[in-house]
Amino acid sequence: MLIIGLTGGIGSGKSTVAAIFAQLGIPVLQADKLAKTIMHENKQVKEQLIHTFGEEAYLNNHLNSAYIANIVFRDPYQLSVLNSIVHPVTIAESEAWAQRQQAPYVIKEAALFFESGSAQGLDGIIGVSAPAYLRIKRVMDRDHISHEQVLDRMKQQIDAGLKMKLCDWVIVNDEQQLLIPQVLALHEHFLSLA
Repeated sequence: MLIIGLTGGIGSGKSTVAAIFAQLGIPVLQADKLAKTIMHENKQVKEQLIHTFGEEAYLNNHLNSAYIANIVFRDPYQLSVLNSIVHPVTIAESEAWAQRQQAPYVIKEAALFFESGSAQGLDGIIGVSAPAYLRIKRVMDRDHISHEQVLDRMKQQIDAGLKMKLCDWVIVNDEQQLLIPQVLALHEHFLSLA
């Protein structure tokens, strides 16, 4: 079974591409959702987050995402601390998930494969590319945050152009080129490899 990574900058359309693969019957793991689940449910992770970021990290036993985001997306050191707590558990759980799947290939979607060092063990990585202005608009609309807040988050990721050069395949999601034919071509390619 092949394990294929799916990445791209914030607002590039990774989740949309992942949903198309899922419609094709391919198991998809979304690392960001898994990380949030871990931050909500894993007792050790919760304790570490409270110890690191204070009692305000959780409100009524629920993760205070806005509070943590306000801290980590303005301070690269704090973001690295958060990642050092959450990433190892997320990577371990995603590897266990992949081993349980019964498909020719699986997709693991994550924004930070290269930044976190979790690209190892993948059989290749698909990058989703979109122009910066479109990514900013999508995130502002989706998350109801300011232009400045989107830029703060974008600064925490490696340059989108460099990220795409590190990928084995690139899907262009610029609202000019159709996504489904690009995904179908990769789907057929992965089936032929598996």
